[in-house]
Amino acid sequence: MTIHATDVAIVGGGMVGGALALGLAQQGFTVTVLEKTAPPAFDPASAPDVRISAISAASVGLLKSLGVWDAVRAMRVHAYRRLETWEWESAHVAFDAAELKLPELGYMVENKVLQWGLWQALAAHEGVTLRVGSELEAMQRGEAHTVLHLREGEAIHARLVIGADGANSQVREMAGIGVHAWQYHQSCMLISVECADDPGDSTWQQFTPSGPRAFLPLFDHWASLVWYDTPARIRQLQGMTMAQLQQEIASHFPARLGRVTPQAAGAFPLTRRHALQYVQPGLALVGDAAHTIHPLAGQGVNLGYRDVDALLEILAEARGRGADWASLLVLK
Repeated sequence: MTIHATDVAIVGGGMVGGALALGLAQQGFTVTVLEKTAPPAFDPASAPDVRISAISAASVGLLKSLGVWDAVRAMRVHAYRRLETWEWESAHVAFDAAELKLPELGYMVENKVLQWGLWQALAAHEGVTLRVGSELEAMQRGEAHTVLHLREGEAIHARLVIGADGANSQVREMAGIGVHAWQYHQSCMLISVECADDPGDSTWQQFTPSGPRAFLPLFDHWASLVWYDTPARIRQLQGMTMAQLQQEIASHFPARLGRVTPQAAGAFPLTRRHALQYVQPGLALVGDAAHTIHPLAGQGVNLGYRDVDALLEILAEARGRGADWASLLVLK
């Protein structure tokens, strides 16, 4: 059996796991990332991904500190400067960057663009080993390190294992960490649309009795619509042609949307999960592996980046004073 030693093994190289891996490598840790599939290379001629994240100013600050924001911004992002939310027939709340004396409130970024920007930086860093296609088969815990047994017959010895492998985390399951979960009894449909008019720099969300409807402006004349509804209704929408879906959008979104033409769509059920433990000796969960909430128009990744910020800070501080940085005392 071939054995590889590393300071930190991160299972999951998505937006959260990738950011954590890069930050740790920049602090001098050796990092191994296990990811089933590498992200596709950025194609400027491609239509936008249906999966969009609304990146907050704090998350942009993290990405700047990692040195990847300029590369992400050079691909394609879209600043939003106004955020509005209102209930069906009553309360209305708005936040405006100009009134707050800010250049913008945040940015709309395609998940695949953000992951590709991180992936390029990881591939270029000598402290990072990327294991694409490696599948975790078993996890053996020890006092000083954890052994990750891979399906291809190799093993990774790590002082710290990070589960960044999403809502159905294999690391969480292998660590015996339970979850408190419940269904929202809603599903979410993400729709990429072309707008007849300039989508502008305002994002909005309307709350209706059957669920929110949200608008996320993107680059050029593209935008993303988010439609929350009952699982049965979302299944019905999934079965429609784009022409039929266009008619449904016109009937069920506010008139301010204007004329849009749907080009692609995807859907998923909404479930809230909260891990009963975020950390154990030599192990931590981040992002959706630790907590999933109602996505609220692309805000979920910002919670994951707060996990990254916290771990980078406590691990650097513990290592700097010579403490056992993988210990439960440090991690919790």
